[in-house]
Amino acid sequence: MRIFLIQKSGVRPIELLTAVRILLTGNTASVEAAGLGETIFRRRWKQNLNQTEGDKMKLDSLKKLYLEELRDLYSAETQLVKALPKMVKGASSAELKQAFGNHLEQTEEHVERLNEIFGRLDEKPTGKTCKAMKGLIEEGSEMLEEEGEESVIDAGLIGAAQRVEHYEIASYGTVRTFANLLGEQDAAELLQQTLDEEGETDKELSELAEGIVNNEALTEDGEQKEVATTGSRRR
Repeated sequence: MRIFLIQKSGVRPIELLTAVRILLTGNTASVEAAGLGETIFRRRWKQNLNQTEGDKMKLDSLKKLYLEELRDLYSAETQLVKALPKMVKGASSAELKQAFGNHLEQTEEHVERLNEIFGRLDEKPTGKTCKAMKGLIEEGSEMLEEEGEESVIDAGLIGAAQRVEHYEIASYGTVRTFANLLGEQDAAELLQQTLDEEGETDKELSELAEGIVNNEALTEDGEQKEVATTGSRRR
């Protein structure tokens, strides 16, 4: 199969495989081998290549890495603000609903602290998507769609929420350390405050899981086993 490329000298065919190689790899040798020279195709290829390289930040200093990590956290927290109301709605336990609701308010405060840090740095907080948080939230959403005993679903939601907390604890610990190294003491204090709150939330979820939800889930599981055993004996 052949395709046609328009040149100053007219229209000439080249093999489709060659064209695909050029598009996918940006291989200069393939461009030259195809005899394209300074065609519209080649100029467009150069333009796209330069744009891709320009979109990437060169991490040549701790300050740039610090900013990138802060933007990652900002993305994570804003994603969480949108996800937590669904967790509140999906939880069955009144205590768990309250815990998720409290953490939503807390997370909104975390976003404000990050905005304050970015304001002092005269930098924008947007421009990056936290893929890790996106994946964690998707896992939590899958749990919300499950069917089963309410207490068992609640236990699963707590597990999903604690995975989020552990990610945030690690991330805030990292940027707090960077802030200290860079002499950003005010930012370090704000980040430490959030880090402490994330730790408290994780502890609260653990206590809730051990003291209420998981016991109920175990009880329901035991009742189901007892019913199944009784039924088998009657046969």
